[in-house]
Amino acid sequence: MLTMDNIGKVFRTDLIETHALRGFNLNVQQGEFVAVTGPSGSGKTTFLNIAGLLENATSGKYYLDGEEISMLTDRERSLLRNEKIGFIFQGYNLLPDLNLFDNVDVPLRYRGFKAAERKRRIEEALEQVGLSARMKHLPSQLSGGQQQRVAIARALAGSPRFLLADEPTGNLDSLMARQVMELLETINQNGTTIIMVTHDAEQAARAARNIHIVDGQVCDLALLNQPRPSQISPIRSAAEA
Repeated sequence: MLTMDNIGKVFRTDLIETHALRGFNLNVQQGEFVAVTGPSGSGKTTFLNIAGLLENATSGKYYLDGEEISMLTDRERSLLRNEKIGFIFQGYNLLPDLNLFDNVDVPLRYRGFKAAERKRRIEEALEQVGLSARMKHLPSQLSGGQQQRVAIARALAGSPRFLLADEPTGNLDSLMARQVMELLETINQNGTTIIMVTHDAEQAARAARNIHIVDGQVCDLALLNQPRPSQISPIRSAAEA
């Protein structure tokens, strides 16, 4: 479904050249739940932006559903992003003056759906996240966990092929975080592919697969966890013992 082949991303200024991604390779199959971890500055956000068609790679090839993205125009990329990708952000990004129904409606209006179709999608999405009874409430009348569920409903209403979640539990307490993760797991079990960037090891462990990014590259966690030679105690002889 999603394949990145030797992706590189370079940010340049007059004096500095920064390689955010280099030799980045990843393959995600339909229906997977993948957690992406790594230290700050490792390239996680850059990866997410390229995967979500918000940025272009400097080099390499990115295929989405078998289609090479670099061959598309900006308009074609926007259409593809709106049709196939749902975004869930750490900060919810809800419009404070709109009720839940209208918040979920906003991206559907940009897609050009007719009113009856939008209403059906909104009601189904809010029902799926357990908030159908509050669709006329404002975001300020909800808890953080409920606001995040609205953000998930907004993403789901467009029937995306996959969800990109950027620290979806980062602003939540442990109970609300577990509830949001349980919802994401249910969505995944229903067939939606999820790629989630997180710093939380507990949340990452709930995904079916983990990838770890260091210095702009996908790293093998098993190799990273092996002790370095300097960490291995020398073997002591019997005489020394």
